Amino acid sequence: MEQVVNAVMDLVVPPASMVMLAFAWPTLSFLRGVEWALKTLTREDMLGKVVVITGASSAIGEQIAYEYARRNANLVLVARREHRLFGIRDNARLLGAGQALVIAADVVKEDDCRRLVSDTVSYFGQLNHLVNTVSLGHDFNFEEAGDTTAFPHLMDINFWGNVYPTYAALPYLRRSHGRVVVNASVESWLPMPRMSLYSAAKAAVVDFYETLRYEVKDDVGVTVATHGWVGGDAGGGKFTLEEGGAAEMQWKEEREATAGSGGQVEAYARALVGGACRGDAYVKRPSWYDVFLVFRVFAPDVLAWTFRLLLSAAAAPTTAAAAARRPPPAALPAPPLRPLLEYPVAARRPAAQLQKLE
Repeated sequence: MEQVVNAVMDLVVPPASMVMLAFAWPTLSFLRGVEWALKTLTREDMLGKVVVITGASSAIGEQIAYEYARRNANLVLVARREHRLFGIRDNARLLGAGQALVIAADVVKEDDCRRLVSDTVSYFGQLNHLVNTVSLGHDFNFEEAGDTTAFPHLMDINFWGNVYPTYAALPYLRRSHGRVVVNASVESWLPMPRMSLYSAAKAAVVDFYETLRYEVKDDVGVTVATHGWVGGDAGGGKFTLEEGGAAEMQWKEEREATAGSGGQVEAYARALVGGACRGDAYVKRPSWYDVFLVFRVFAPDVLAWTFRLLLSAAAAPTTAAAAARRPPPAALPAPPLRPLLEYPVAARRPAAQLQKLE
């Protein structure tokens, strides 16, 4: 009976939902507009509030710091290499930031996250917004990675680099009824080639914060911001790991995004901070990417065909120089000398039993 009910629901619910959504869309759009206007009028005043920004040396993190500075917030700028933060701190002060501290910390280390939160609360006495912008992308096919030592490094930065600061800051955010702001990406649900590990990590981040939203309820706000391509340099290079290993691959880091990308980074940072101060649950720029999400849910084959067509049309024929730069395919691993699992050898059957089996 259950199978029959599920089969009927599979046939009825998707088209019925689309029809209901089509009729309800004007009303929902009007209500969202009213909600946006009310939130804009009652948006949070950041004067004297304390904002911790991880990954503040990245292009996105830097612009987010400037947006909070224009709102006269106190800033705590966090990155592994603090020398990159001094110029950002000075610019933020000129834009109106109350106080701006620089803390060198690695957000993939739990002890560093506890230290930076403790130092912030010890100095300011409170913590109001935690903005996680740390992110590391890549531009290589999964099979072309060549060195798997980079895989956990990418996951550490893109996932645990968000989880650990949040875990350390959550008690203080509860006390101030503060907010966690997350720099996610449209690749968390929109498939993009040459970004498999990055997309997987961002999807994990979004799912983590969607679950956390229900756990903290109204005590702590959660704003998930997703962006499309904001410009950057994905040229060839060497991806060097902290432990000394290295993987030959093409890489891109969001700190390499240039200011000459049509102001996309600045516009995204402005939308993110504005949405966080309004208390928005989601910030999306550009928002037209949501159309693909509808197709992915209700017509995934159409989305797959569209992307294959676009990607095949955009792919230029490989030149001889590009083919020469491409690393040779990795050789298959040699078979083990002994089987990985050893099974006990069954005792030989007597000849009389074999004749009976035949």
